Amino acid sequence: MPTTTVYVGLGANLGDRGQALQAAVHAMAALPGTQLQAVSSLYSSAPIEATGPDYLNAVAVLTTDFGPEAFLQQLQHLEQAAGRQRPYRNAPRTLDLDILLWGQAQLNTPSLTVPHPRMRERAFVLRPLAELAPEVVTAAQLMAVADQAIECLQGVDWIKKESL
Repeated sequence: MPTTTVYVGLGANLGDRGQALQAAVHAMAALPGTQLQAVSSLYSSAPIEATGPDYLNAVAVLTTDFGPEAFLQQLQHLEQAAGRQRPYRNAPRTLDLDILLWGQAQLNTPSLTVPHPRMRERAFVLRPLAELAPEVVTAAQLMAVADQAIECLQGVDWIKKESL
């Protein structure tokens, strides 16, 4: 299987959110045939269409030999290992990992839609994605989400690189 560039949105609003995102980045980088390329700054954002504490968010870009469905299964396994539960739609979560972009592919399967169907509606995706792939995010898209509460908390140095 050829190597594909994948953009993954990370979020958490329960527990030690920063530690959960750190652990997720390290775990994704440790997947077989997968290489971490870059991680965005760390952002804080209010929940959208949900209640609960504010989220910490980031975007990671990786290359992987996995196919899209197999990679999604790996991400879901990491979410479960972090204590993710799905009691209802948009429930608060210990870890949320979303495939945003899968190379240049457009996918629509029962379990995976890429590009992520709501990413263009969310500042917590577009702002960090624009750091890593400015050619993918337009100024008009950023303006369309400018009213959403989001704050850059820490630059790309938030991720501890010793064990990557």
